[in-house]
Formats: sequence, C-alpha cells, structure tokens
Amino acid sequence: MRRVVFNQKGGVGKSTITCNLAAISAQQGKRTLVVDLDPQGNSTQYLLGASAEDLDATLADFFDQTLNFKLNPRDTSDFVVATPFEHLHVMPSHPLLEELQGKLESRYKIYKLRDALEELADDFDCVFIDTPPALNFFTRSALIAADACLIPFDCDEFSRKALYSLLENVQEIKSDHNRELQVEGIVVNQFQPRASLPQKVVQELIDEGLPVLQPYLSASVRIKESHEQAKPMIHLDPKHKLSQEFVALHDTLARKYGA
Repeated sequence: MRRVVFNQKGGVGKSTITCNLAAISAQQGKRTLVVDLDPQGNSTQYLLGASAEDLDATLADFFDQTLNFKLNPRDTSDFVVATPFEHLHVMPSHPLLEELQGKLESRYKIYKLRDALEELADDFDCVFIDTPPALNFFTRSALIAADACLIPFDCDEFSRKALYSLLENVQEIKSDHNRELQVEGIVVNQFQPRASLPQKVVQELIDEGLPVLQPYLSASVRIKESHEQAKPMIHLDPKHKLSQEFVALHDTLARKYGA
C-alpha cells in the first residue's frame, strides 16, 4: 500500500502525520518506507535526527540520475536509508530537489518515482510519501505513484476553502494519470474540542459528505518535543493521548483500506 500525504497549504502537519503513521506501521512489524519529497526535509530530519546531515545518497541524487544517463546507474535501493527504528526506512530529501524541479518537469520525468517504488515493492509492505505544500512536479509524481491520498486538515476557514480545489486537483490526476488513486480521507489535525470554530468547520465537512476520518488528532506541545528529539510519538511517549490517537487512526486505515 502506497499512501501520499498531501495538502497544498503549508503548516497542516503533513510530515508529522506521515512519520507518526509510518512509525506505528513499522512498530507493528510491517516493513515501512517514508519517501520525503519536500526539499525542506522535515520528515528526513524527524526520522534521522543529526544523521540526516551526513548522507551518501538522497532523492536529489536519485532524480539527478534520471536526468543524466549512466552506463552503471545506482540501484533504487541505494537511495533507501535505515532509520534508528526497526522496520522503518526513508528515502531522504535534500534542498537540491528544488533546483532539479524545472529540469525534471521539462524532461517529463513524472513517472520515475512510480517506477522506483515498483522496483521496491517486494522490499516494503507500506509506503508513506511526504510532499511539499504545493501542486508541483514532486506532488504530482507522488499522486501518480500512490494508491491512496490522505489530506491533513487544520480546522480553519482558509483550509476548508482550499480543500475543494485540492480535491479537484487529485481527481484530475486520477483521471489523467492514475486510475487507481483514491482519497482515503481527511485527517483532522490540531483539533481543539472545546473551541467552537474547529467543531463547526469539521461538522460542515461531514455534512457535505466528505470522508473525514476518526479519530481527530489533538493539539499538543508534546509533538514539538517529538520533533526536537527526532522520535515519533509512539517511541517518545506511547501512552500519551496523541500517540494513542495516531495508533487508532493507523488502525482505522488498516481496517478500511488495507495495511
């Protein structure tokens, strides 16, 4: 199962959701891969910590290789890095992805990620793809490569208005490039149950028939400590309320849509 975590709006928790769901998948024994397509590299930093600064191969090297024909190209597996957590690996990001984007787009390398993940299909049970906050070459590549799309949502009116164009963009890519792509659901993040606005906005989504997933993810300062220590919540504080919400969300996805 390959999932892309995507929203064109920044600051909605894409990397946090990607890494925490992936960490739970790995903890449950599934061979799990995180693909970090965001040049900012938040997922890479989250999962690798200080070692993210000293990598032999990143996704920038992978995509650069697709632009430059070589007689002996590196295997796709060479761009996969083990994290400190059992069963969890990452294809790390690099800031040079930003510079490569124009060349990749002009030479129509949009299917290269899908091809790479097909090559790794026997090595991993689950793949989670983190994306930049824009509909660009890398997010399109991810949507083409994925089976399903998770949409983080942070409970404000701007996010709600942006959601409709996002769903239209996903539908267009499904129609043109990836007939198997499904929107698994909307992940409500930073939810504050005692505040009236988040409840109102989320209820409006439900009333419109949009696939809002349960449980909602609570707002917590603990997640910032998780980022700082480079430990997903299930490893930092498995009994914390937010950790249990991530577990419940992961299990909901596994029951409804497969591992």
